Amino acid sequence: MHALQSLHTFALPSHCQKLVVVEAPEQLKEIDFEPPFFILGEGSNCVFLEDFQGSVLQIANRGIEITETELHYHVRVAAGENWHQLVIKLLNMGIGGLENLALIPGTVGAAPVQNIGAYGVELADVFDSLTGFDIAKADFVQLSKAQCQFGYRDSVFKGPLQGQFVITEVTLKLPKQWQPILAYGPLKALQGQSVNPLSVAERVMRIRRSKLPDPTVCANAGSFFKNPVVEAQWVDTLREQYPDMPMYPVTKGKVKLAAGWLIERAGLKDHRIGGIRVYDKQALVLVNDQQGNGAELLAMIEYIQQSVWDKFTVALMPEVRLIAAQGEHSAGGLHG
Repeated sequence: MHALQSLHTFALPSHCQKLVVVEAPEQLKEIDFEPPFFILGEGSNCVFLEDFQGSVLQIANRGIEITETELHYHVRVAAGENWHQLVIKLLNMGIGGLENLALIPGTVGAAPVQNIGAYGVELADVFDSLTGFDIAKADFVQLSKAQCQFGYRDSVFKGPLQGQFVITEVTLKLPKQWQPILAYGPLKALQGQSVNPLSVAERVMRIRRSKLPDPTVCANAGSFFKNPVVEAQWVDTLREQYPDMPMYPVTKGKVKLAAGWLIERAGLKDHRIGGIRVYDKQALVLVNDQQGNGAELLAMIEYIQQSVWDKFTVALMPEVRLIAAQGEHSAGGLHG
């Protein structure tokens, strides 16, 4: 048995049967992918609720290669590289485009699974292609952006290819003609000012540090719930009651709401169940600050979902991946 507590940032006490550290993609050809198995990066977006009855593969390959065309930088990155360190490295080289995604924890290989995003930018906006190991074919395959089927915090790797594909390398395509994206939330304050990629990144990092606890100090998995996308018609009804409710139009007839605002307005900031607490500075974050366990975390998720549903008739879904003994656990949104 191998301890998993130090391998995921929410740090619940859990173990796995076998741990394999993958430092070279070729190792994947030698691995027996008998289920259950789980692909792990830095463990910042998954929580092991209990002992995992199988193998955990920790992707730890390294390497960054940058090539240029007339209009773009093409950045090939090994899946085991740290995402934020990549952002900073590129910014220091004068390459912008990822600054809105600064300080998002985790590995480069995990970024496409979740289609990470922040402050008006998603990975899909800067993505070119990726390479990975197709388990059924027992060979390496390249996937285009279209084949990854990116959605809001979603991709083919959370659907048809879940448990079927191990990402080993990601290629990003960053335009040389840099344009700041400042339309979202607190970055609006920079509109009209003279900015560069580094100054935008510094603002993003300052905002994130003010809201999100450092997982090395306080065990957490960052933003715990997805911002729900709901019918515009229902939002009009809610707006009459809550005129200050933050909302972001997504497509015709659909609006994204701020999950953290909903949880806070439901009166849950600093709410505690056992060792699990709703973070007092940002209600979108759950923290494990008193040796919590998986049952307490599930109880907290259910309580938050029910409270938000009762108050707003809006269903919340976890953004963090919850891993039970045999694999992914679904904490479905409640509807009454």
